[in-house]
Amino acid sequence: MTHVAEIVTFTLANGTTPEEFVKLSKASEAFVRSAPGFAHRQLSQGADGRWTDYVVWTDMKAAQDAAAQFPQQECAAGMMAAINPESVQMRHEAVLWNMTA
Repeated sequence: MTHVAEIVTFTLANGTTPEEFVKLSKASEAFVRSAPGFAHRQLSQGADGRWTDYVVWTDMKAAQDAAAQFPQQECAAGMMAAINPESVQMRHEAVLWNMTA
């Protein structure tokens, strides 16, 4: 089975601190965990200020369904307000290899 990585890169809106955004992201945990097909998620920030929200799903349908349902979630408005909308890039990719500790 080929998993699918949902990779979203963005910068924060002016006035949003990294600590605030992590807290907002944690508020989405219940939705993401309960979404069918969820496998793994991590959030990172680069030295250049760009963020990456990396979510692994069991298949493309699960990834697309979760992406479609996310805007209706209670947590979505706060997260979206904290992100610079012009900076958002989202893509789905097939996971071809995975290595864990």
